[in-house]
Amino acid sequence: MTQALPQGRLYESQKLALWYFWVALALFGAQILFGLLAAWQYLDPNFLHGKLNFMTNRMLHINAMVVWLLLGFMGGVYWFLPLELGREVVGIRLARFAFFTLIAAVGIVVLVYLLVQYGPGNAFTLWFITEGREYIEAPRWADIGIVAVMAIFLYNVVATALKAQRITGVVAVLMFDLVALAGLYTAGMHYTPNISMDQYFWWWVVHLWVEATWEVLVGSIMAMALMHLLGTPRRIVETWLYLEVALVFGTGILGLGHHYFWIGTPEYWLGLGGFFSALEPIPLVAMVVHAVYDAGVHRMQTVNQPALFWAIAQAFGNFIGAGVWGFMQTLPQINLYSHGTQLAPAHGHLAFFGAYVTAILTVIYMALHQVRRPELPRFDSKLWKWAFVLMVVSIFGMSAAMTVAGFTQTMVERAIGGSTWQAYIDAQQHPWFQNGMVWRFVFGVFFLVSYLVLLWDVLTIGRGEARMAKEVGAHD
Repeated sequence: MTQALPQGRLYESQKLALWYFWVALALFGAQILFGLLAAWQYLDPNFLHGKLNFMTNRMLHINAMVVWLLLGFMGGVYWFLPLELGREVVGIRLARFAFFTLIAAVGIVVLVYLLVQYGPGNAFTLWFITEGREYIEAPRWADIGIVAVMAIFLYNVVATALKAQRITGVVAVLMFDLVALAGLYTAGMHYTPNISMDQYFWWWVVHLWVEATWEVLVGSIMAMALMHLLGTPRRIVETWLYLEVALVFGTGILGLGHHYFWIGTPEYWLGLGGFFSALEPIPLVAMVVHAVYDAGVHRMQTVNQPALFWAIAQAFGNFIGAGVWGFMQTLPQINLYSHGTQLAPAHGHLAFFGAYVTAILTVIYMALHQVRRPELPRFDSKLWKWAFVLMVVSIFGMSAAMTVAGFTQTMVERAIGGSTWQAYIDAQQHPWFQNGMVWRFVFGVFFLVSYLVLLWDVLTIGRGEARMAKEVGAHD
């Protein structure tokens, strides 16, 4: 039995989604701040040395990104799920408990990172300070907490669908993906003294968890967003979503191979991985491009301009960042020399922004429209355009600068120098590499400015017009 709400009213899960969005935006700012500090320390290694070292800033930069994107995804699901199923989310109290538990855990972990930073290589450090494994540095207790929160999240989605007696194609994919999302993260908790085996399972989290399950999760969210934003037919988004599940999981597992080559597995993994990883973003791009084409046929008639443009940015950003930039370095002949250079963060910055950041901003603007101006026909402002253009230019600028630096490393350090220690030093001192790091920092500052403009727009968009509409109504 559905529980449709009057226009302008929100489900409790949608109110909870707003909390997720605001915390996510705050952590987005933290990610940028620590990224800028790390970028400056590339230029001045003595900056904050002994107080806030490069490794700490980099760790906070990366982990803040992981957490805020995860919060944004969860907020997106809690926002659309009651609309998709026509009823309130089951276990809303449990969802609030998970939210506050997760936020408290994140706060404790950040304080430990800042005040303690690291410890001896023993069980206490592993459980309470950091695992010390790149990208998944969270201590073991936090790892278990993340899995528990994901399990609660999965329960809420499944229980709500069963209670509503309705499982759409999007919800079915979502449930399937959340099982993988909770399960694959546990792969990062297996420790073994064999470094190859350790890296083998480490890549399951870094590649399959972050790239495969996140791609499907964001695909489900964008499918629901496009149906509400552009009126895209369900049969279209669900068709592409099914293809995405098949290709992302089908190609993602084999796509791991371009990493396996470097940990001692057979050489054939390099070619297999390069080919299949290049196929991963195709279905998601096709789904969104089709929706944008559909919107063009209808003369782009949508009331939410910022959400529409972020959705378009998601389509092409995913294709360029994850597809083109990723494909450029996963080809075996290139990857042999480029692996681990600045080409990797160039691809990572563009891919994460294009695939995930833009999707979350799409949903946030849709939510703000519903909260502030559900009855008015147009949700727009001037500031979001500045934020949109400056943010897109900045992320491309950073990625281009790191691409130049990575190309220098590939040539000087790998191809010419033969990956010796001296070759590494030569590459770091090469003018092209150093100039690339300078421009990376400059565009990072632009990105911070664009974030501040975006944040101000998110705080204010729709508020003035809503007051005007109220005043006109009162006068009449």
